Amino acid sequence: MEKIITSESVNIGHPDKTCDYIADSFLDEALKQDPNSQMAVECAIKNDKLFVYGEATTKAKINYEKIARDILKDIGYKNKFKVIKEISAQSRDINLAVEKKNVCANDQGIVYGYATIETDCYMPLPIVIAHKLMKKYEEFRKGTVDFFADAKSQVSVAYDGRRIKYIKTVLISVSHSEKMSQSDIEKIIKENVVLPVLEEYENKLKKDVNIIINPSGKFTIWGSFGDSGCVGRKIIVDSYGGVSHVGGGCFSSKNATKIDRSGAYYARYVAKNIVASGLANECEIQASYAIGLPKPLSLNIDCFKTNKVTMEEIHDFVEKNFDFSVANIINELGLLEPIYAKTACYGHFGREEFPWEKIKQF
Repeated sequence: MEKIITSESVNIGHPDKTCDYIADSFLDEALKQDPNSQMAVECAIKNDKLFVYGEATTKAKINYEKIARDILKDIGYKNKFKVIKEISAQSRDINLAVEKKNVCANDQGIVYGYATIETDCYMPLPIVIAHKLMKKYEEFRKGTVDFFADAKSQVSVAYDGRRIKYIKTVLISVSHSEKMSQSDIEKIIKENVVLPVLEEYENKLKKDVNIIINPSGKFTIWGSFGDSGCVGRKIIVDSYGGVSHVGGGCFSSKNATKIDRSGAYYARYVAKNIVASGLANECEIQASYAIGLPKPLSLNIDCFKTNKVTMEEIHDFVEKNFDFSVANIINELGLLEPIYAKTACYGHFGREEFPWEKIKQF
């Protein structure tokens, strides 16, 4: 029986993603100066106001206003923003729970990691294409004056069971100048964004794709003037496009002791290595953590009956080769480095530049 799976992506000018990017840029600046920074400084945006708030226990001297304003200017805003700050140190109670002989989780949480053989990057095809469309659009729009940074994509793929049949629908909405007509937008975006991305796929996958561009019509009021934004509101975009479960918290703004982020990265790392090692065609891992404890409370592995060896052998493989303790996650993946701003847009997974995407040699 045919089923349709749909995933979406958003570009950096979408106000939620703008906030994610700014927050992770704060984190990177803190880590550059003080790798042991405990950060959870978020932001929200509406019209010409940016609200910066949260907790920061760090030796770093961070110019929040300059970082934010430089990013907003690069995104394409012409106006000056009012930056409103409310930042305090991390709760002493929480800090004492984390800073022990063995590094402990900064909060309780459930996290998930997922991998599948259906693409070379071990990610579901719909989210891969959705992110590629946004990357291509960002590349294209930076060379024009008529298209702006706020944009969204959505991709529907038809499956027969777990086998990909074809790409059914590509939807893309992009912000633009007043002088652009709907017909011009459709032609330009189809030729410069959609078709170049679809060219990467076999003819049988892209045959008769339904391409929809700016179905609402005009999209001239964009970013924070057309919507509001906040950190952490795109957790499905950031992860697996709805194919896998997601955990209880977002990623952006959080340093590595926040297990919502680091635990999810490690779970992806292990799931990908299980699939890449040929032990299963698909794998999802759930782990749970408690604040103040160094190791997970539980670990569950599901291969959806695609495993090539017994589940007992897969559990043994994980136990022998991976360590889900908070300290090991940080050390093995190098999570004290300022690598986070790059994660904020186009997904946290399936991108080879990140350490949780490497395949171990056994």
